[in-house]
Parts: sequence; structure tokens; C-alpha cells
Amino acid sequence: MREHVESVELRGALLRLRRTTGLPVVFGGLLQDGRALRIAELNGAVTPALRGLAISAGSGLGGKCLALSRPCAVTDYPSARHITHEYDVPVSAEGLRSVIAVPVVVRRKVRGVLYGALRDALPIGERVFDAAVAAARDVEQALAVRDEAQRLPAPPPSVPSWEEVRQAYGELRALAPRVPDAELRERLLAVCGRLEAASATGAAPDSGQPVPAVLLTPRETDVLAAVASGATNAVAARRLGLRPETVKGYLRSAMRKLGAHTRLEAVVAARRAGVLP
Repeated sequence: MREHVESVELRGALLRLRRTTGLPVVFGGLLQDGRALRIAELNGAVTPALRGLAISAGSGLGGKCLALSRPCAVTDYPSARHITHEYDVPVSAEGLRSVIAVPVVVRRKVRGVLYGALRDALPIGERVFDAAVAAARDVEQALAVRDEAQRLPAPPPSVPSWEEVRQAYGELRALAPRVPDAELRERLLAVCGRLEAASATGAAPDSGQPVPAVLLTPRETDVLAAVASGATNAVAARRLGLRPETVKGYLRSAMRKLGAHTRLEAVVAARRAGVLP
């Protein structure tokens, strides 16, 4: 299940990267249980040559990116002198020339690599470079939120975990705006309010010290609830019936009110403030 969720995060980031930059080919993969990275997601590829390719640290452009934990790029892959060439055959089969590789790093550990490529030997521009780094940051933050949830202490078998409660809360927040019956909609939101109140009084195990009260709009709360469950902006948009750009706007606004710089910080601050259970 976890591998499936992480694949969704990666797939969404690659799709956004291709849409925002116009790169003809984007691809990438995440490390699973410390094993070698495998290219699992491709968008724009015309051959299966890269799918399932195992990337070892230090080998090729992606392996160099893995080893150095920083973005790397080449203008003409086949003739590049600063990388090894174990993967020239599949790269040439796909017709790739100019390639960028950006690491996904969570708590100083490389968890994967995102690639973008051109079929011409042209320099990777700053706009494309920045977009690739931003896409990797989106995956990093989503994985960090999910890791945080995984580290919560397990409850006794007969007691529902707070993570289950939070998941149900997020589903209720997403469902309420779609209910046409005003009375039923208000009842659903009232249940959400009770869960928020329970968190504010310290029922949640990680509620921490109280923070100054914040006033979020219902949609800002909806988006934060989705993000807290590990959803990407694209997944949150589908759940809430919104555009991904609109979700980004609500998330930025909520982060600003909470004094947070990342999605993870926003979720933690919202829970401490009693805005989320």
C-alpha cells in the first residue's frame, strides 16, 4: 500500500513537471527498502527502454545524482565526460540527449530521483531547472508527512488509532461540501468540529504545546485535512472537486496563517492549534 501511495506522489510530480516546462520526456523512481533505484514512472516516453531500469549510485547521470545528493545535468548524454556510460543503450533507444536529474531527499536521505529530458542537445534552462527542483520538493514534503504519520505510536488493538480518526476526518471534510442537503451537511461539519475540539483539548497524542489560535476558512481546512492524509495537490483537488492550482492557493494561504514554510510544518501547526485532529 505504501509503495502504491508513493508511486502516486511521484507520478503526479512528473506530470506537473512536464506540463509546466514542456519537457518531452520525464521519468523517475523511488528507492524501496534501501534497494537500488528503479525507473518506475515515465511520461512522454516512446519506447519501454527505460522502464524498470535499475540505477546504481555513481553510475550514469542518475547514479551521480544519487551519490552526490544534488541536481546534475548534461547537455549531450552520449558524449558527456563527467558521467559513466552504463546506460547509454536505453538512453539512446529513447533518443535522449539533454538530461537533468534531481534527487528527492527526505531528512538527508536520498529517496529517489526525478529526471527531465530533451531529444536535442540543448542547455537546460534555469526555468526548467527550478521547476524540476520544485517537483522534487513536492514529493519530499509529501513523503515527510507520510513518514511522520507512520512514526506515531501504535494504539492497543481494541482502540482506534488517531491516524484512523484523522483519515475519517479528512474524508468527512471532503464529503461535506458535496452534500446537497443543508441540514445533513451541517451535521457532518459539526462532527468534524467535535474531532477538532478533541484535538485541541489534548486527546491527540502529538498535539504538543498550544499555539496561538488561527482562523482558517473551511476550504483551507479541507485542503490541510487532505494534505495531512498524505495526498498530493492533485489528489486533494480530485477529492475536493477543485483545480490543483486552487488547492495550491488554499494551501499557501493556510501555511501563511500558520507561520509554516512546508506542508509538514503546516499539518503539525494545525494539529497543535486544534484546527485538525
